[in-house]
Amino acid sequence: MRVVEGVFDVADVDAFVAELGDVGAGTDAAVQAFDARYVVDEAHLESAVAHADRAFERGENVARERAVEILLYAAGRRQISQALAMGVSEGETPAVVVIDGGERTSGSRIREEHSSDRGDEDAAAERVRELDAYEPAETLGVAADEDRITDFYEITPAERDATTAGLSALVRERVALLDVEK
Repeated sequence: MRVVEGVFDVADVDAFVAELGDVGAGTDAAVQAFDARYVVDEAHLESAVAHADRAFERGENVARERAVEILLYAAGRRQISQALAMGVSEGETPAVVVIDGGERTSGSRIREEHSSDRGDEDAAAERVRELDAYEPAETLGVAADEDRITDFYEITPAERDATTAGLSALVRERVALLDVEK
């Protein structure tokens, strides 16, 4: 798994998504953009990739495309229309783009060093950085909006008070619970 962080100035969401689809098709990688304000940290994204891969391996995927399945898991939602809320929108958006070159049981950086798909991920990351809409910026974790995240994932103050787990762990729990809801 690779991530590309930056601010994307999107004039037309459909055209932008099509560009990302072309990058994915041209490199045989799943490419999915997220509004960084909804992403807690890299572990959140790694968990979504790992769960999406398992869903495809088991034939339990909801979406036909891996990139969309990754979005569903990252959002903790079965409905694509609801999950799209954490995607990029028109205008300038702090974003993180996930690029994953193959179905593996883990999206971890340790495994990617030994992955034969690494070249596809590197090529896809480079193509994302070349998009006209892209401006490099650190966004992963930096742009995360705790209020937006707790509202989106319906994490209540009572739930947070009842555990010593941090927000990242609670969001990853929502990612994992999508399997239960299927």
